[in-house]
Amino acid sequence: MIRSYGRGAGELRPVTLSRRYTRHPEGSVLVSFGDTRVLCTASVEDRVPSFLKGQGRGWITAEYGMLPRATHTRGEREASRGRQGGRTHEIQRLIGRALRAVMDLTALGERTIQLDCDVIQADGGTRTAAITGSFVALCDAVAWMRERSMVAAEPVREAVAAVSVGVVEGVVLLDLDYSEDSACDTDMNVVMTASGGLVEIQGTAEGEAFSEAQLQAMLAVARGGIARLFEAQKAALAES
Repeated sequence: MIRSYGRGAGELRPVTLSRRYTRHPEGSVLVSFGDTRVLCTASVEDRVPSFLKGQGRGWITAEYGMLPRATHTRGEREASRGRQGGRTHEIQRLIGRALRAVMDLTALGERTIQLDCDVIQADGGTRTAAITGSFVALCDAVAWMRERSMVAAEPVREAVAAVSVGVVEGVVLLDLDYSEDSACDTDMNVVMTASGGLVEIQGTAEGEAFSEAQLQAMLAVARGGIARLFEAQKAALAES
């Protein structure tokens, strides 16, 4: 099996995290997993949803979208249809859950950090790239708040990242590109924290059912890939 970039079964595509990609948001990152590219921006807002008003805690939420020519053929903008699709709702809720899992929301005060994830080019793994990039954008937004004495305690407890894994022709592969994702027998997305906690596992048999042994093998491969993503996040945040 020949994979993109000549990589092995357990290797990631080339990953880059370009901070401060746009000038206006409190945090912005262009994240690339190979040919998948997602622009993640973080905006700090002095408000919380109505269900949190008066509770002294903040909120992290996300929106996700795909530009019309992010894929091989032009897709219609969801705004032109007047509603978001179910896939979009699912992905943006996943991104929000992943980031809230590693945040002390009380430390934010009654503020919201809004993450906007816009896919400018898709080649598989857009949701996992969005989570990985959004964490870096979130850290920059928190640093912006800290510089302005808007937070007294550290809101970020640990890092979070995500990667796809699957079974293709009986082989467990890490970080599937589109050609692999469209032909896989099993497709799984794994979201994990730096301390090793699992935030979410989304796994589906596209063909034959997968075994418990294959599940454990996929989780092990995903864990190794996410460890390398944590290193990439740390290196990006260390840059001045």
